[in-house]
Amino acid sequence: MRTPAQNAHLALLLEVASTPKPGNVDRHRDLADLRFEHFLAGAVGAQRGLEMAADGAAIGPAFERAVAGMAEQEGDNTQFGALLLLTPLVRAAATDLSQPVVESLVEETTVADAAAFYRAFEHVDVHVADPPADMAPLDVRRGSDAIPALEKRGLTLVDVMEQSVPGDDVAREWVTGFERSFAAAEQLADADGPLPDRAATVFLSLLADRPDTLVATRRGEDVAREVTDRAAELAAQDAISTDRDAVEAFADELVERGINPGTTADITAAALFIALESELVSI
Repeated sequence: MRTPAQNAHLALLLEVASTPKPGNVDRHRDLADLRFEHFLAGAVGAQRGLEMAADGAAIGPAFERAVAGMAEQEGDNTQFGALLLLTPLVRAAATDLSQPVVESLVEETTVADAAAFYRAFEHVDVHVADPPADMAPLDVRRGSDAIPALEKRGLTLVDVMEQSVPGDDVAREWVTGFERSFAAAEQLADADGPLPDRAATVFLSLLADRPDTLVATRRGEDVAREVTDRAAELAAQDAISTDRDAVEAFADELVERGINPGTTADITAAALFIALESELVSI
């Protein structure tokens, strides 16, 4: 029987192995500066931090350790957002992987957890939007330099996540009880076929449901909406089963245009973990 940390590790591997996932690295596609093997190495490197979470460590330090390990490969940031979702989920799985337990855990995060989250940004280059003027001292890209301002305002990690909504759908999961992650886990359970194929189907469904916030940050709201509208057309046709070539072409196009729905991939990884840990799927 796998431990929660092992299931989280497996979820990271299954997410990147799933194909086609339009615009993302998968086992058939690399990006210009990120390759499939970088994600495999990142998942391996994150293992110690995931084990810390499973053993009951505070969420912030466990997340920072996972990111530090993930970053020990040439591709830099491979799974930062996925780890931000997985760490509290793994921590919850030590007792009960349910939405109420996860909500309780994130509400109990501290200023020290938030400080560890900020330090994690010193390990990798994470693309984030510019903060509002009154939040400039708390720009996460400042890393440890922002911790005095964080401590002065007494902001916990969940407070920081709340400040990041609606612009970041990983943060949105934190303040909505991981609603999309748990719903997507049920979709994985209801789908047919090998688990990587199911994950690709769920990814497309998630992309069709909401514009990807990483795409919106990097390329603008109009491009993010265009991508979601096209994903919705394919999802409505169940195109991965009925017209896989159309999804493959969409995936290739987004890679060529440099459009990367990375937030959707992060939520897919979280859903895979929930489905594995809750035994909604077996492998």
